[in-house]
Amino acid sequence: MSSCKSRPDSVKDGDIAKNAFGVSQQELNIQSVLQRIRYKLFVMSGKGGVGKSSVTVNTAAALAAKGFKVGILDVDIHGPSVPNLLGIKSGLEVDEKTRRICPAPYSENLFVVSMDSLLRDKDSAVLWRGPKKTAAIRQFVSDVEWGELDFLLIDSPPGTGDEHMTVLKTIPDALCVVVTTPQEVSLADVRKAINFLQYAQSNVLGIVENMSGLVCPHCGGEISLFKKGGGKALAERYGLPFLGAVPLDPATVVAADVGRPVVLLEEDSHAKKGFLDLAENIVHACENSLEVIASVHA
Repeated sequence: MSSCKSRPDSVKDGDIAKNAFGVSQQELNIQSVLQRIRYKLFVMSGKGGVGKSSVTVNTAAALAAKGFKVGILDVDIHGPSVPNLLGIKSGLEVDEKTRRICPAPYSENLFVVSMDSLLRDKDSAVLWRGPKKTAAIRQFVSDVEWGELDFLLIDSPPGTGDEHMTVLKTIPDALCVVVTTPQEVSLADVRKAINFLQYAQSNVLGIVENMSGLVCPHCGGEISLFKKGGGKALAERYGLPFLGAVPLDPATVVAADVGRPVVLLEEDSHAKKGFLDLAENIVHACENSLEVIASVHA
């Protein structure tokens, strides 16, 4: 990550002046920022409570541990949780010279921008409607000094609303990682999310099955608490890659409470292995999928 003071192409808040071709300065900034990011992964699901943020954080941490430069953009305006999962307490800083936002650093290779970092009172509700959320998300892309990144993971709220449409319109080459849990109540909503992505003509990198069985902390045996295999069956039904399954594991809860990704804990666990395998599969999918190569490098 280059210094936040390294780029002079700043833009003031609300600057929507257009050039001779009718392109706003903000749009030019967005294009400039995205050109320096190799892969943009949009983590989403039609269902709440499936662990999108946990998947985002642990995948990002695993990628960063492999030596990739990684950013996390938390676009869950009303319920941001990424900073808590990473134990980040500091707010975002703005470089006085460039007027650009500096992402909060978690490690040498991992950086975060979240609405939570802008709130003075962490318990305050964000009472924003669509246009304001859209403007905030675009500003998080255009006015942040992301620098050169291998991966930008975008964590989203449940559903298929303003945040999702804004991300897909702002980042048209985003690769969607769809998260589900195995039971039918989750799969039903995720099928709607896939339909939404098909309608939006978005690139779907694959499906992740989170909470895939419960691992007993005493004997290591598995209990099909929410069943298993629903995500894989869904991927096969739609002809999409299955990126991996991550089991329920008490280690994940402990890690979240201390603000540290489970993949960075010294102790081995089933969840740690699941997330590490998931990160490996995502790298492989990004580097070897012909559809992805065409969309990213066209």
